[in-house]
Amino acid sequence: MKKWILLFAVFLLILPGSTYAGSFGGDYTGTPGQWYVGDAPSSQNTSKSPVVFVHGLNSSSNTWWNGNDMYSTALANGYQTAFVDLYPTKNMWDNGALLSQKLSEIYQYFGGKKLVLVTHSKGGIDAQSALVHYGAHQYVSNLITLSTPHSGSQLADLAYSSWAGWLSGILGSKNDAVYSLQTGYMSQFRTQTDAHANSRKNPIYTFGGTKWGSFGSSLYWGGLYLSSYGSNDGAVTVQSSRLGYGREIKTGSWDHYSVNKGSSTFLLFEPYLRTAGTASFATSNSEDVSVSDASSAFYIRGGEFSGVKQESFYAENGVRKVTVDWLSSSKQTKLSLHSPDGKKVITSFKTAAADGIFSGAYHHQAVLTLPESGKWQLTAQNQDKEAYLLHVSYSSDNHDAISMQPLSKQNQKISFKINSAKALKETEATITIDQYKNKTKIRSQKLTKTKQQTSAGIHLAQEGLYNITVEARGKTQKGEIIERTFIKSVYVNADGKWFVQ
Repeated sequence: MKKWILLFAVFLLILPGSTYAGSFGGDYTGTPGQWYVGDAPSSQNTSKSPVVFVHGLNSSSNTWWNGNDMYSTALANGYQTAFVDLYPTKNMWDNGALLSQKLSEIYQYFGGKKLVLVTHSKGGIDAQSALVHYGAHQYVSNLITLSTPHSGSQLADLAYSSWAGWLSGILGSKNDAVYSLQTGYMSQFRTQTDAHANSRKNPIYTFGGTKWGSFGSSLYWGGLYLSSYGSNDGAVTVQSSRLGYGREIKTGSWDHYSVNKGSSTFLLFEPYLRTAGTASFATSNSEDVSVSDASSAFYIRGGEFSGVKQESFYAENGVRKVTVDWLSSSKQTKLSLHSPDGKKVITSFKTAAADGIFSGAYHHQAVLTLPESGKWQLTAQNQDKEAYLLHVSYSSDNHDAISMQPLSKQNQKISFKINSAKALKETEATITIDQYKNKTKIRSQKLTKTKQQTSAGIHLAQEGLYNITVEARGKTQKGEIIERTFIKSVYVNADGKWFVQ
């Protein structure tokens, strides 16, 4: 089925300088700019458009056929196919420019037939960049996005937070792609893209997922973290998978790695692979979505060490479950968790390799059901140097006890909304603001909000991308300590205009 088509020399005569490698197989390289053609279907229907598959972050074209039935399903249904390799860790500008060039080549290869793009995750952003900003709309009819973070990813915000810096640096997570996926950056990308004259020239159809696997699975931690922001598939929230002027085909029980399987979604988007009249766009726009207070169900710490490292966190009454995740550069870390009264010691942590933004790290996870209230102590031991990120997730009636008020250019201050039935009014906070320009950190600032202050003012005026980490500490009505972490991303352009979700 996967044979090499010997058209390379002939094709070069048609398209000088193009890169064409026939159909995929043992010679697959994953080289950015390389593209592959699938086997020809046994019979061809002129109403069926050629389908070009575009991969996402830290991925390559083989995601569509290696352990995936998407290619075989498309072939069995009579579709011509092509697969493109983009840069796995570059932003939507570099990949958009590259993809536009490749789509021109593929369009000519298929005799000038309009293409349909089927994209996974960040590939959908790269594809829209190619269509809107680099003129590729002329080669394409429809764009289908499978769990694409159209509004960015809170996991990218986390990767650039003050606590995750050590681990992200070691893993290489602070790359162009992750930088561009921060919600502040994506907010300005959406404004820039959605207002463009080309943005409505290709109908866009979206899919989202709501499952993130069981405890210990590769997507479980991401789903747990993102649960504070709504339903998600372990990597992308449902809200971010939607586009205001796109048409949502389905949000289903898929995780981030099943939504792009042929058996999962092909038959659902297959009607949009056929030649038809231009579909109408949805009239809603993401700008119409109201901004709500940000509640937090997690507590974050991070750093690096060798030898022994101790961290602690609090559990208050009303907490039904605590999930402790020690995300580490080391698989061999020895962990022990001690209860407030010292009588309970947990040394059994489930270890799983991380993927996605934190690919290359290891999750060490434990779950506490109806935990004793008070201060829990976590000890890590490793003779080698280790970078880590501690993520404590709370399933609690107190998730809305302390909420952070929305940020805006008119409201440049850190303040909290307190649920008086669950927490005392006095809340203190430590605030870290890291400013990036051209992907380089140029400034870091620390501020504090005392219990007596109603807010702490911040002043973001210079151009750049700001990552803001807020550590809030208050007390419940019973006097127990409650601690939560908030992470926000704000982009400020050269004119001083704010972009924030």
